[in-house]
Amino acid sequence: MKKCSNPEHPHCTFWVLPGENVCAANHPQATIAPSSYDLLTALRSARSEPSATALPHAPAHDAVIQVASSPAPAAAAPRVLTPAAPAAYQPVQAHLHISGFDPRAAGGRQTLKMELRGMSANCAPQLTLRLRSDLIPRGHVQHDFVRTTRGDWRPVFVEFSSRNKEHGQYQIDVEVHSHVDGAVAQKWVCTFVILVPRRDATLTEIHQIFLSTHKNVRVMADDASIARVTGGDGCNLDVTARNAGIAHVDLSAPQGKIDMGFTTIAWDEELIEVDLPAASHCHPHPSQAACLVNAAPEAGEQRQIRLFALEECMLGRFELVDPEADVLLSHFSPDGQDNNGLTRRLSGRHAIIRRSQQGFEIEDVSRYGVLLDGVWPGKHKPVALRLGMRIELSASIKGIVVLSVTALLAHGVILHRIDHGARAECFYLLLPDTQPAPASHLATPQASCLPVLFHRNGGFWHLDKASGKETALAPATALDKLSGFARHNRFASEPYPECWIIRTEGAALCDSTMQTA
Repeated sequence: MKKCSNPEHPHCTFWVLPGENVCAANHPQATIAPSSYDLLTALRSARSEPSATALPHAPAHDAVIQVASSPAPAAAAPRVLTPAAPAAYQPVQAHLHISGFDPRAAGGRQTLKMELRGMSANCAPQLTLRLRSDLIPRGHVQHDFVRTTRGDWRPVFVEFSSRNKEHGQYQIDVEVHSHVDGAVAQKWVCTFVILVPRRDATLTEIHQIFLSTHKNVRVMADDASIARVTGGDGCNLDVTARNAGIAHVDLSAPQGKIDMGFTTIAWDEELIEVDLPAASHCHPHPSQAACLVNAAPEAGEQRQIRLFALEECMLGRFELVDPEADVLLSHFSPDGQDNNGLTRRLSGRHAIIRRSQQGFEIEDVSRYGVLLDGVWPGKHKPVALRLGMRIELSASIKGIVVLSVTALLAHGVILHRIDHGARAECFYLLLPDTQPAPASHLATPQASCLPVLFHRNGGFWHLDKASGKETALAPATALDKLSGFARHNRFASEPYPECWIIRTEGAALCDSTMQTA
């Protein structure tokens, strides 16, 4: 059963039964070539009584032997071998089978089980799955589909929490990549929507909403009419009877009572393969947060250059377990880093730096305040960043963390510490998938000697200003051969490789629940 497909009546919503040439509104339907299922059904019907002399288990590609039903005389003509027609090519219908979602657990942890089905056998033995949604921590997560020895794909489990989320529908965008020699050779996409219900929603309301979006057959009986459905094999049914109507459902079950219950909340989403630009190259080491570690810093150099590629970057207190911020800041005294003491006077979510129409701006979201050039701008009042601006965290106690805007780039901001942690770290806050424009850079001498870095295709890149050559940054990249890097530098795929940070609220910046040195 399908909807009217007449191109002259695109808004027709009448259903067309199998085999019918017109819909209920007498709109002619386009002729569709018979599917492989229809061809096999017709073949089985024509050969319902197979010959006793037919070869058992004959392969489909072998020749078909035609034999007369009556015994042939000795002088009869030999058997005629008729080659079978080659089977028409059928495109592979790859899809994701999604299950495990329970909308009754409103405000709690959820787990989605995703199974890859129908994928072509000639693709790579490992595929990359990327999900983007407001429900997922940090907005995105990445997993890998691995082919088993049986030929199928190992399922992937994605965890998220609907705590403090407004009830309603949330969109999840899916991308599946097949890599060959470090580049994306094939790409499939799909989008599905899941429901976060109200906390007081009943089970019946939840399932009715689910069926209203995933049903493929709906039967209604109004004003004393009768609705009847038979042979509903593999259908999600929504049957409604109002105003003394009678609804009858027959699922071709054996004699006896039939237990009718709600269907399992599981569904299939078709994966659509999309064309890739010829110049599209996948980053060999995707990451949205990383660090450049200098094992032997010289005078004026930082030991760690922390890299972040986020639309909004949260600055906050350093925590080893479940930090709330992206850039984790702690107080540095003359004796070194102190993660206790004055560090506790920083909020877990202290300030946000994001892109604005004028460039970049900072917003105070803390309980302790932020001083910008010695002035508190007020809470939740964004202020445009200026080159050389002094940022103090917090306003009640001075000197805990003091930052300076040392570069305003077309694709990001560079911050240096100007307190006792000046030799420990500095920060690149970059926009994801944004190309640099070196001619428009505004930088102090302290930042002008740093390399030009940017983020594209899921990873960090280095740009040589003299030659224009772009180099992907990965742990195996020889940084001493790139301009702007001194010796003893290495690339780490975690923003804080010197610490053991545990994140238990889902995926972290580097798509793992635990970051280690």
